[in-house]
Amino acid sequence: MRNFFAEDLTKDELDILFQSDEKCLEFIATLKWGEGFECRKCGNTNYCIGKTPFSRRCTKCKSEESATAGTIFHNCKFPVSKAFYIAFNVCKGNEEISTYEYARRLSLRQMTCWNFRTKIRSSLDSLTTLSETEKKDVRKLFSN
Repeated sequence: MRNFFAEDLTKDELDILFQSDEKCLEFIATLKWGEGFECRKCGNTNYCIGKTPFSRRCTKCKSEESATAGTIFHNCKFPVSKAFYIAFNVCKGNEEISTYEYARRLSLRQMTCWNFRTKIRSSLDSLTTLSETEKKDVRKLFSN
């Protein structure tokens, strides 16, 4: 699944990989905690399964963290699978798709698509101000 943003990924492959929010959350959790879980509040590395899909709960402070917390998908008000579609096309799309076209394809409001696309572009532009550790984490998401 690390090949998600590979240049040669077709729309059909994208549809198969991310046909549901659950598959998207699984992908995010795999990337986020691939090298192990660490609680953001207390630093504990032990966890149990959280209440929501692919979330983790710290066994020490009982803090629960969703797979999307701390990512561009955090507090996304529309389905994560649709957000992945926009993110994929902004990052690796061969053509510039208008927000009106995203809205038509995904059955979302045009301003919702515009706001999310702007958020992605802003995040990509800010990559130059990230630390080396943050850049490494971002590269995991966007590379082979």
